[in-house]
This record gives sequence, structure tokens and C-alpha cells, in this order.
Amino acid sequence: MNLLSPVSTIMTKKLITLSPNDTLSEVREIFSQHRIHHILIMKDNRLQGIVSKSDYLFFCKNIDEKDVDLKAEDTRHNKYKVSDIMTEGIATLNPNDKINVALEIFKENLFHSIPVKDEDAVVGIVTPYDIIKTLSEDKVATNSYS
Repeated sequence: MNLLSPVSTIMTKKLITLSPNDTLSEVREIFSQHRIHHILIMKDNRLQGIVSKSDYLFFCKNIDEKDVDLKAEDTRHNKYKVSDIMTEGIATLNPNDKINVALEIFKENLFHSIPVKDEDAVVGIVTPYDIIKTLSEDKVATNSYS
């Protein structure tokens, strides 16, 4: 992998999004149905924030799964909105920003996902998983360990 390649070459383009007014029931469903750890929050096609699986699990932290009252938990999930737990003011990248820029952000442990915006349009998201996946599929990188 060339660290000077643009992030657009490794970013995830298939995005799953919610709006700030969606309920946490919808967050729960997305995390249970998809192997993702970040949901972009959009309003009027503009990025408002992000909900990570960690944000969601922190919301759920007081739930004892053995003794959980499912009806009460459903009510709780329907009462709270995405805006109650989302992170705002997140860093973004441009599709032409280099992979090494994303690595620096991840290295500083500031964020674990970075939305990629072209002007105001969100066109993708980059996570450490995208970098690991690209490295694992890179024939040059994997052949050097054979």
C-alpha cells in the first residue's frame, strides 16, 4: 500500500446513515444487522455527527442482559434519539487527502473513523479496518512476509 495514495482508494463508500431524530432502536438494529462500528448522522444531506458502537454501548452500560425487561428496554431505546448520544464536531478528510494523513489522526487516537467529504457531500468513511484490509490484500506487502 502506498501511504501517499488518496484515501478515496481505501475508503468505504457504502454508507449506512441515520438522522439526529432517529431512535436508538434504529441504532441497535443497525449494529446488530451489520458488521460496522460507526454510523454517520446526516440531516438535509449534511453531516451532523457520528455514533460509534462505543457510544451506543456506553448508553447501554447499565443493562444486565440476564435480568433485562425487554419491554422496558424497547421503551428506553424508543425514547432516546440519536442526537442524545452522537459525537459532533468530528474531523473529516477530502477524497484526495493521503492515507498517511488518516494514519496520523488514528495514531494520535483522536478518532477511530473519519468521514470523507467532497465539498459538503459525504462520499465515504475511513477506519483503521480499511487500512488493515487494504494491507492484507496487498500482494507486495503480504509477499514480503512469505
